[in-house]
Amino acid sequence: MAGIEQQDIKREKILDAAYNRFLHYGYSKTTMNEIAGDLSFSKALLYYYFPDKSQLYIAVMRMLAADYIDSLNQRLEKFDTLKDAFIVQIELKHNFIFKNYNFFDFFRVNEQNLPDTIWEIITEIHTVELALLSAAIKRESEKGNIKPLENPEELVDILLDALHGVKVSAQSHKKLMFPQKEHLDEIHAKRLLLLDIFIKGMMY
Repeated sequence: MAGIEQQDIKREKILDAAYNRFLHYGYSKTTMNEIAGDLSFSKALLYYYFPDKSQLYIAVMRMLAADYIDSLNQRLEKFDTLKDAFIVQIELKHNFIFKNYNFFDFFRVNEQNLPDTIWEIITEIHTVELALLSAAIKRESEKGNIKPLENPEELVDILLDALHGVKVSAQSHKKLMFPQKEHLDEIHAKRLLLLDIFIKGMMY
């Protein structure tokens, strides 16, 4: 058991070091040699845990996704209004992207050819968001705060797709998955406006 625990500790240290490298320098400007050097690990030891840089990046992405999902679960345990519940999701996602913007240069470089494993992580996040926000709608409907809805999951799915599609005018004709960092606040404001319209539509 002690050996397994030591392996887990080393793996966590590798993930933390890799995250810091990817965050500050981006995926394309980070090397496995640099990560090994940050940890004073041999290259052989690093490759024992992760066979290449892409597999290490995906492991870090899973770690970040798990943190985001945990935060969303905790924040949506209690909320005052349905609008507040959806604002939690929008704010958390905005802060998640903003804080980790450099980390996501992998997406910008490979956005036309993302690995299936990355799409699996994105799908997992979407599935959790869909379940939590649908449950929030059902809860508010049972309280009589909004009119009854037959298909809250479908409604939330449409909203999440619409929120994801919000862009700044300068990007409206560009098929970019990731906006420029200086556009994030404008996109965030537009998403809150779209949410306001969505919530009013459910209440009246």
